[in-house]
Amino acid sequence: MSDAISAINDSETLIKAYQAGQRNFTNLDLASAELSGAYLQGADLSYADLSEANLSGAHLRGTDLSYARLSEANLAQADLRGAMLLGTDLRGANLQDALLAAADYDPEETHFPTGFDPKAANMRPDRPA
Repeated sequence: MSDAISAINDSETLIKAYQAGQRNFTNLDLASAELSGAYLQGADLSYADLSEANLSGAHLRGTDLSYARLSEANLAQADLRGAMLLGTDLRGANLQDALLAAADYDPEETHFPTGFDPKAANMRPDRPA
C-alpha cells in the first residue's frame, strides 16, 4: 500500500484526496465511514474495506469496487451505474433504489444481499452463470 493511501484514514481525507485528483484507493480501510452523497466517480476502490459504511446517495458511477468489502453498507440511492463489482461482498448491504444498470458482476464471486436479483437491476454478468 502506498504512503498516500495509508495516510487516508477517514472519509474527509478520502474526499480531499479525490478532489485533488487522486483516483487510486486500492486496499483502503474505511469500514463504517460516513460517505453519504460522496462524489467518487471513476475511483479505484478495489479490495477496499467499506463494510458498514454509509454510502447512501453516493456518486460511484464507473467506480472499481472489485473484491471490495461492502457487507452491511448502506448504498440506498447510490449511483453505481457502470461500476465494477467483480467479487464484491455486498451481503447485508442496503441497495434500495440504487442505480446499478450496466454494473459488471461475477455470477460466482460477487455476493449480493439475500433476495437481490442482479438481472432485475440490469447488471451485466462478466461471464455466463
